[in-house]
Amino acid sequence: MNNPAISWFGIVRLGLVQTGLGAIVVLTTSTLNRVMVVELAMPAILPGALVAIHYALQAFRPAWGHGSDLGARRTPWIVGGMAVLAAGGLLAALATAWMSVRPLFGIALAVAAFCLIGAGVGAAGTSLLVLLAKRCDDNRRATAATIVWVMMIAGFIVTTAVAGHMLDPFSPMRLIAVSGSVSAAAMVLTIVGVWDIEGRDTAAADASQIAPPSSAFRAAFMEVWAEPKSRRFAIFVFVSMLAYSAQDLILEPFAGVVFGFTPGGTTSLSSVQHAGTLVGMAAVPLIGAIYPHSRGNMQAWTIGGCLSSAIALLALAAAALVGPFWPLRETVFMLGLTNGAYAVAAIGSMMALVGAGGENREGVRMGLWGAAQGFAFGIGGFLGTLAIDVARYLLSSPSLSYSVVFASEAGLFVVAAWMAVWVHRLPAALRRDGLGDLRAAIAGG
Repeated sequence: MNNPAISWFGIVRLGLVQTGLGAIVVLTTSTLNRVMVVELAMPAILPGALVAIHYALQAFRPAWGHGSDLGARRTPWIVGGMAVLAAGGLLAALATAWMSVRPLFGIALAVAAFCLIGAGVGAAGTSLLVLLAKRCDDNRRATAATIVWVMMIAGFIVTTAVAGHMLDPFSPMRLIAVSGSVSAAAMVLTIVGVWDIEGRDTAAADASQIAPPSSAFRAAFMEVWAEPKSRRFAIFVFVSMLAYSAQDLILEPFAGVVFGFTPGGTTSLSSVQHAGTLVGMAAVPLIGAIYPHSRGNMQAWTIGGCLSSAIALLALAAAALVGPFWPLRETVFMLGLTNGAYAVAAIGSMMALVGAGGENREGVRMGLWGAAQGFAFGIGGFLGTLAIDVARYLLSSPSLSYSVVFASEAGLFVVAAWMAVWVHRLPAALRRDGLGDLRAAIAGG
């Protein structure tokens, strides 16, 4: 029995979940990071390590995806994950405020908070994408993923813009109030988004397709890992997302240290970046509608997005050297634009590949790629902040330090562009094996 397909309205409703998820995450990774480094004078490696902890928990995404494959309903995973995420976001703000008076206790609470954030993002995000992958028609998957991701970016933009306004003049209590409001709003959006989205008939249809209990997670994971494109795509996701995320935790401190932006100003700068990302994401399907021959060429879009992101990062490296006279907002918008084009192309490829290979393994594949993304984001954020601390120690110039790090990240995007070509190249031995299998089939016929 086939599962009923989700309507376009249902896809938009699910996008509300991603909007709420993005709202909480952007506040914890951008604003709290800036407050720790600039207002509290903590080393940049501290927020980098906290975000790395949250991404380290993404290692459990394949197992959560496997559970979603075996289970009959995904709504409890989504709502439960968002509740954990919302609690973690509020605790992270409390911990940051506590650091101003009791640094060690504040840091300890922050570790626990970011563990909750990681678990919430992994559980809710993986189950949401599995639901989309299994309930969307094949010709809707890429578009559905784009809609959901655009709504997440919209959550970034609205949150950073509103929070940037509400946080000035800055105070720890104001930070806690803003964070609590964002967490409450995210829960409301999630409940509205998933309310009766599966329905009783759908749950019954899922229950009839549950894999046998003997389908152990390890066997399912190894089956997916043995698929050449799934494995190579996971490696590509790791490399490209490493490049994508390395600037994430240093951009706001960079604007504060080199350009003298206030906390509200740097938060608003993040909204400029996310606005660019939204435009970049929307541009890909729009150009595809105007030039239909380019619509399905996700590999070309991915390569172009990676190379143009490298150029934008080189422009940021120049901005660090030139200083306040450089058009920083325009450069950050360009970085968001190029990142958005890359991201929507990678998401389109992900949704197209998720149903390939063995049956009832969509959750494991999505979990594998989500884990690769999570590791890359965690390592990228940590390495970015570590690189800044090391560069500032060695070079004794904040401007030159940021310039060197941004230029290094541009080089990593060039490597990611090469990886996008490599994903679709099968090993010569595998091609020979495939030819041998074809010949054997012909001979047997």
